[in-house]
Amino acid sequence: MAQTRFAPDRGLTSRMVTTMFLIGLLYVVVVSALVVLIKGAWVFVLLIACAMFVAQFWFSDRIAAFSMGAREVTPQEAPELHGAVDRLCALADMPKPRVAIADTDLPNAFATGRNRENSMVCATTGLLRRLEPEELEGVLAHELSHVAHRDVVVMTIASFLGVLAGVITRAALWGGIGRNNRDNNAAIAVLIVTAVSAVVYVISYLLTRLLSRYRELSADRAAALLTGRPSALAAALTKVTGQMARIPTRDLRKAEPFNAFYFAPAFTKESFGRLLSSHPTLEQRLEQLARISAQLGRP
Repeated sequence: MAQTRFAPDRGLTSRMVTTMFLIGLLYVVVVSALVVLIKGAWVFVLLIACAMFVAQFWFSDRIAAFSMGAREVTPQEAPELHGAVDRLCALADMPKPRVAIADTDLPNAFATGRNRENSMVCATTGLLRRLEPEELEGVLAHELSHVAHRDVVVMTIASFLGVLAGVITRAALWGGIGRNNRDNNAAIAVLIVTAVSAVVYVISYLLTRLLSRYRELSADRAAALLTGRPSALAAALTKVTGQMARIPTRDLRKAEPFNAFYFAPAFTKESFGRLLSSHPTLEQRLEQLARISAQLGRP
């Protein structure tokens, strides 16, 4: 597939490869444990897991759009939004994704889709009301960078292992090894599979969160270099983050499950620290943009 004009990020690529290798290694360990421990039921579990993965991979854009209330819009319905996307896609030399709007006061944006030809970028009405044209283009360039770098596909694959771990636990308790409760060996096997699944889930969750933070920094960098206006993106980040405080807490909590998709997290639990965050801190993002501004000789 042809490359876009988004700046390549070797650091992100190496981190992605390392993280995906570790997650793949965990996947092999879990499947091997299934084959040994679940015996007759492991084929059933693998079929379910594969079906879930295919559905998650193939329909990720529709699932995300439906979950977040996104509605695809035409150029006639949203000329300014389409115009910004058209300019950025021409600048990046990439296919234009579908364009959508989510009717919510939450100022945010997201991109989803399994590849560049089947992708969608969405902005909320709250974001469109608050940002200046240059700031909006910075946010859209950030989201288009996710599409260009195939971040959605990578994160879908990376997060799947956590889903699989949950399926394994249920299958172990419900399936073949859990049927004979009087068998000590079966009881021990249930405990082992449950423990392995829990450990795998925790490790895969931490790895995907780490990868998510890397991809956000990389998307900021790529957007700043493509538009040549790091300050506009920094202004958008500051404005979006500041405006979050004015959104009702109940709405932020409702949007929290989709944080990994968003341009900026809707709600964060400070008590858990940075380890579990899907995004780098605002300070980290602004510091990187300031360095890029200095490199470009921009104020």
